[in-house]
Amino acid sequence: MDQLVTLIGVARPKPERARELMELLLSFVEPTRQEPGCLEYHFHEDREEPGVFVFYEVWRSQSDLEVHLALPHLRDFWERRMDYLATDLEIRFVDMRSPHGH
Repeated sequence: MDQLVTLIGVARPKPERARELMELLLSFVEPTRQEPGCLEYHFHEDREEPGVFVFYEVWRSQSDLEVHLALPHLRDFWERRMDYLATDLEIRFVDMRSPHGH
């Protein structure tokens, strides 16, 4: 059985593109949550650094994440991401060490 894939991503946009990037990234939330392999998909804005966006994603498997990343709108975003970003996306893959719970 595949292991869950959890990632945290940070997007630091160019100041003049921050609102546009936020709207674009928000438009990805609901469709992504509808994907069969998506267990959690959350989009945040940093409280201490407004305009810095943070993602928290949990996927059923690596193959589910790969299907997600191959979707046309995400491939397009990946190719054009530096039009919006001051620095490239920071992505960390993490493994939960605490018990699952509420």
